[in-house]
Amino acid sequence: MRQYNVRAMADIVINHRVGTTKGHGGMYNRYDGVPLSWDERAVTSCTGGLGNRSTGDNFNGVPNIDHTQHFVRKDITAWLQWLRKNVGFQDFRFDFARGYSPKYVKEYIEGAKPIFSVGEYWDSCNYNGHFLEYNQDSHRQRIVNWIDLTGQLSAAFDFTTKGILQEAVKGQFWRLRDPQGKPPGVMGWWPSRAVTFIDNHDTGSTQAHWPFPSDHIMEGYAYLLTHPGMPTVFYDHFYDWGNSIHEQIVKLIDIRKHQDIHSRSSIKIFEAQPNLYSAIIGEKVCMKIGDGSWCPAGKEWTLATFGHRYAVWQK
Repeated sequence: MRQYNVRAMADIVINHRVGTTKGHGGMYNRYDGVPLSWDERAVTSCTGGLGNRSTGDNFNGVPNIDHTQHFVRKDITAWLQWLRKNVGFQDFRFDFARGYSPKYVKEYIEGAKPIFSVGEYWDSCNYNGHFLEYNQDSHRQRIVNWIDLTGQLSAAFDFTTKGILQEAVKGQFWRLRDPQGKPPGVMGWWPSRAVTFIDNHDTGSTQAHWPFPSDHIMEGYAYLLTHPGMPTVFYDHFYDWGNSIHEQIVKLIDIRKHQDIHSRSSIKIFEAQPNLYSAIIGEKVCMKIGDGSWCPAGKEWTLATFGHRYAVWQK
């Protein structure tokens, strides 16, 4: 991957680990015969081990690792350093980051020094029954708090933006402007730490726990790939959904690169109506999504790309 100038990111699953042998309580909570040969003290007392209580939420059905134990943290740090130096991973994704205190993420990042880190801090958006509430400030505040408590060393996946965007594209584009006139997700508050996405292996694909509406995928990418934050493209969409989707995403990526849109780019939202959203990003890119008709004023704008219910202009 380095030969092709691709940075490799390791998925760091250090919250829940199934053991190799049965121990206390008849659970697989011993790790005999593996390099990290922990005993039941490495597992939290709330998930069948002999360690302390969890410092986060439980991941049910699997032994949860007790990060309060010094020997656990020492071994994890050594393993992360091995991933960095020996294997060659440069970036980390911290899985199920709700499961343990973010202060440990800070310690692990300081110990292993990845170039970039992102945490999967996923909890439920604010719903009133099945209706997604307009104000998701408390949801994004929880993600921002987590980033803060990692010493601001880790970014986080912007689950707030995903939750809002996948409702907005159904004809509720008013959701895409918060009361302060900013984007309503983590992207609107702390764009340099917001990793935006439409779907991942949990929310979409074969698991489909919380999928983005399939007939609105390109509106979603037209939003993410023109906006601040750090956008990600889902493997399935890019490689498995056909040439047309692939080529449309590539065009949006090219516009982002050539117009130098980055995580901290400025944004001004023009329209956020039921059937129309439009904005200017970084002075050089205008975009709109939805059925409503809109185009930027001025002859300096040229249409850069367009598709079903979206269009992007550049200077």
